[in-house]
Amino acid sequence: MAPPRASAQAECGHAPAPDRADGVQVLNILRSYHAAEKAQRDRMQGSMEMNDTDLSALAHLLQADHEDRTLRPIDLSRLLNISTASTTTLIDRLEKSGHLTRGAHPTDKRALVLIPTMGENTDVYRTFSVVYQRMLAVAQSLTPTEAETVSKFLGQMTAAIDTEGAPHSPA
Repeated sequence: MAPPRASAQAECGHAPAPDRADGVQVLNILRSYHAAEKAQRDRMQGSMEMNDTDLSALAHLLQADHEDRTLRPIDLSRLLNISTASTTTLIDRLEKSGHLTRGAHPTDKRALVLIPTMGENTDVYRTFSVVYQRMLAVAQSLTPTEAETVSKFLGQMTAAIDTEGAPHSPA
């Protein structure tokens, strides 16, 4: 019979000190959140028959619409971190499926804006809205101090995993 397997942390030489175990617990909860979010996105993709980029684009369009902001194709390209050519293909696909239309920019007649066509009575809107409202309720239940702490933590975690511009470790 094989000996019991040591924890991955101990194998890597990173077993937490007793006073730092809370940090490991937080990371485990963060991983669980990430897994739940991915599972939700996978369910949405399956039910809407869309890929991840399409779903992300719709989320950005709905958020901008909710905030009375307009998105131009270049804005969507930057938000999704995709090329302008890929953005054009994406917009064509979402327009063909009836999820958005192109319109004239309100102040720059040479520019286009993207207008979501997913009204409150559509499955897409309802799906996003239900999940968003549940998440917003949790976020709004935080005290101002808790919200500040969580915001600071998540901002720092984002910076810790954002590898753009970071030196790469040798292979």
